[in-house]
Amino acid sequence: MSRHPEVKWAQRLDKVYLTVLLPDANNVSANLEPDGVFVFSATAGAENHLFELKLDLFGKVNVEESKINIGKRNIFCVVVKEEKGWWKKLLRGDDRTPHYLKVDWDKWVDEDEDDAAGPGDLDLGGMDFSKFGGMGDDLDDSDDEEAEKTEAKPAEAKNEEAAPAT
Repeated sequence: MSRHPEVKWAQRLDKVYLTVLLPDANNVSANLEPDGVFVFSATAGAENHLFELKLDLFGKVNVEESKINIGKRNIFCVVVKEEKGWWKKLLRGDDRTPHYLKVDWDKWVDEDEDDAAGPGDLDLGGMDFSKFGGMGDDLDDSDDEEAEKTEAKPAEAKNEEAAPAT
């Protein structure tokens, strides 16, 4: 009798990330078909239990651009969607989501946040962080009035910059 490995998933506009969590997997077989069928099997554990999985993904995929990486702790798949767009769910059909399928919150991005920008391309709303350097340095209790002036300027600038335009 085969078992199901735990699978985590997340998606972007153009791809789906699948991570099969199966440490020390042996005899790994992973196959992706253009119509969106992902088939996986491996043995693992002290007794070499058989783990099998078949996922009918929501949409068609580009097999040539997709990648599967077999590691010691997990099998990581980057499944490239044939057409860019958000899938309303991972699997096609109206069945309940299987208990072994979980959202990968570490890789999850909401649809409205998904753009090509990486962490280095964050929009900071025009804030100039050079004004904040040294804020609070060399302050002592006898200079309370000066400390308030120093702290008020950046806070006011921050609030003005962050205020929505009406």
